[in-house]
Amino acid sequence: MRRAGRVVAEMHDRIREALHPGVTLLDLDAIGRDVLARRGARSNFLGYHGYPAVICASVNEVVVHGIPDRRALVEGDIVSIDCGAVVDGYHGDAAFTAGVGEIDAESRRLIDVTRAALDAGIVELVSGSRLGDLGAAVQGTIERAGFSVVREYVGHGIGTAMHEPPDVPNFGKRGRGKRVAAGDVYAVEPMACAQGSATRVLDDGWTVVTADGSRAAHWEHTVAVTDDGPEVLTLP
Repeated sequence: MRRAGRVVAEMHDRIREALHPGVTLLDLDAIGRDVLARRGARSNFLGYHGYPAVICASVNEVVVHGIPDRRALVEGDIVSIDCGAVVDGYHGDAAFTAGVGEIDAESRRLIDVTRAALDAGIVELVSGSRLGDLGAAVQGTIERAGFSVVREYVGHGIGTAMHEPPDVPNFGKRGRGKRVAAGDVYAVEPMACAQGSATRVLDDGWTVVTADGSRAAHWEHTVAVTDDGPEVLTLP
């Protein structure tokens, strides 16, 4: 899983480098495909329930599952990139949100708070804690900043399949939920909206947008619970 995670991290790095005005979402998908091919990994997104790409590219009001197309990014956009890799049957999965060129201060704050919520959740993944501790940490970080937590979509277990039980909600109460144990691996992925938390799915059956049209951010890492605490597997 460390090997799969490093491939995902490289996909993120190469795509970040390309995030400039004028690049298309299909260009970004091609970068992801190139990394997978060079590293001898396969995509866990491509073909998943018919999904047609190796990345999800979610722009502005799109929360998750945006399908790459010929849309060119423009100055001021924010885009969430979610992607994964499989190496020898084991999965990695991670996401980040970044601005294109100069972005407004509130969009920057939304991105930074959602990343802080990811970090707050990861810290809770120690043996003996509960998933409600993680959910409470993520929820508190986002809501204290005045943003909203997406509730329809959550994190998940991960291993020899991309999505394994249990669900890992980005909200909850401390002391509740499944107890965490060394050897567990989770995809922790907070999603936050600038305004209301309601979402809807577009006619393509994949693209999830905020119901009020406000911007959203999404961060994710694959995290192993070890005897020494959490280890993030999807970092370089």
